[in-house]
Amino acid sequence: MKKLENKIAIITGGAMGNGLGIAKVFLKYGAKVIILDYSNQLNDTVETLKKDGCEVEGYLVDIREREKVTSIIQEVVQNYGAIDIVVNNAGVCQLETFEKMDDAIRDKHFDINIKGTWNVTKAALPFMKNRKASIINLSSVTGPMVADSGEVAYATTKAALLGFTKGLAAEVVKDDIRVNAIMPGYIHTPMVDAMASLSSPEDPASVVSGIAQAIPMKRLGTIEELGELAAFLASDESSYITAQGIVIDGGSTLPETSTMGV
Repeated sequence: MKKLENKIAIITGGAMGNGLGIAKVFLKYGAKVIILDYSNQLNDTVETLKKDGCEVEGYLVDIREREKVTSIIQEVVQNYGAIDIVVNNAGVCQLETFEKMDDAIRDKHFDINIKGTWNVTKAALPFMKNRKASIINLSSVTGPMVADSGEVAYATTKAALLGFTKGLAAEVVKDDIRVNAIMPGYIHTPMVDAMASLSSPEDPASVVSGIAQAIPMKRLGTIEELGELAAFLASDESSYITAQGIVIDGGSTLPETSTMGV
């Protein structure tokens, strides 16, 4: 039996990037996957995944819209009976310095990265109790551990998600629900490519190459590697793990300095 056999999994932001990697791996391990996304790529992603004979469906929704999120969650429960896994992956990152950042950019980060995660979790939680369920929040090394210039809004939200993880884990452990966070370093996603383009519009490839050279493993992670970690945290293999932030970064947060050492 596959480790996620017949588990009902909701993944936000699953049309591309990390969310797509998680969806692929969950399906490989037998889960039934429901993707919530507002990308116009959603339908193409769902149809591609279905070609492999997998059970997957998608809902076009902005997770900032709490009432619509709640309605979709209720429809999922009507169709499948319950929810076993929620992966709060959807998020945004728009580089801008604190002094230049307007309230609209700040609020976009807070509303999607924090409030959107809150909305989905709030709607799904009543249907996850006493099922050995798992909630996985996508935090980051950015915020809790490191940060670059221009990331203050993103870093704030990702640090908040780690606090959300721990606080929620303390409350729902009695309901046999585990809550953990994944803290990625640089995984090669469309978001990374977009940030590279903002950093160096004339040569974004050089930014990605420079990131890779600064990582001890000399490469960015893949979305499938992150998906494997999510599958572990969603499965009974991690049954004694809750309230944790798990780093997956190829060692990028390891170096103490860029010049010291032999």
